[in-house]
Amino acid sequence: MGEPALLAPAEFVRSSDALAYAYPLDQARAYTRWLATHHYENFHVVSFLLPKRLHQDFYNVYAYCRWADDLGDEIGDPAESLRLLAWWRSELDAMYAGRATHPVFVALQSTVAQYGIPCEPFQDLVEAFIQDQTVTRYQNWEELFGYCRNSANPVGRLLLYLCGYRDPARQRLSDATCTALQLANFWQDVTVDLRKDRVYLPLKVLERHGYPIEDLLALRYTPAFREVMREVLAKARELFIEGLPLAGMVDRRLALDIDLFSRGGMHILEKIERQNYDVLRARPAVSKIERLRLLLASLARVAFRKAA
Repeated sequence: MGEPALLAPAEFVRSSDALAYAYPLDQARAYTRWLATHHYENFHVVSFLLPKRLHQDFYNVYAYCRWADDLGDEIGDPAESLRLLAWWRSELDAMYAGRATHPVFVALQSTVAQYGIPCEPFQDLVEAFIQDQTVTRYQNWEELFGYCRNSANPVGRLLLYLCGYRDPARQRLSDATCTALQLANFWQDVTVDLRKDRVYLPLKVLERHGYPIEDLLALRYTPAFREVMREVLAKARELFIEGLPLAGMVDRRLALDIDLFSRGGMHILEKIERQNYDVLRARPAVSKIERLRLLLASLARVAFRKAA
């Protein structure tokens, strides 16, 4: 059998040829590189300042995350997603036991070995996507932060491992930043998540401000909803500010990405405020010119920090 076509995860799992093919290392790395640079998501995985020696490792880690995400969100059947996520977790266990066969794991195993990355962050990500299939409401901040600990924080820790950082202090700051980014994404995408019957606004916050969930499901913008959004934005901003010192504790190339992600997330919060917290009628988005301004500002901050 010849080399199968390059396929996104949802197509890959439906292809018997792709599933049966034995990927040598060079083809496995080519697959993760393709997935990271050609996937449907308009996301520049590797910053132009990231050292070239780390590019392939970032592709490998990204491919793992992308696969887990797609198995949870792109299959269209929660029961089948749960089956595939269980399979993905077993493939992860096989890689750590030295029996990688899937191209993502064939490529990823050398990265894991080189940087001594433990299994836990990868396992936590799978648990988050499993949770997405079974939990659609969160009662309070504690429950929501528990989800973020699995869905967002492992990504930051994986990036720190790749850049040679393993200490608890940097991991704590990374966790704050990643949770803040997850929250900013939730508040930006309230209506997007509602279409999937997912509500990430804590129900106790809705209750405290007298905003019935029925109004949310009906997309009713009221003064009570404005107060809900005011509270949840403040929580996200608090976490962004808590995590900002991390940019001054890492290599300046990684610092740029951290600063840019943090400032970009806070900019989303500002845009929500400027539209009077009404994310039910219009989803706030960052324009290309705004992205450029954010990049230039981050470059200036990182350069100033280095000079200081």
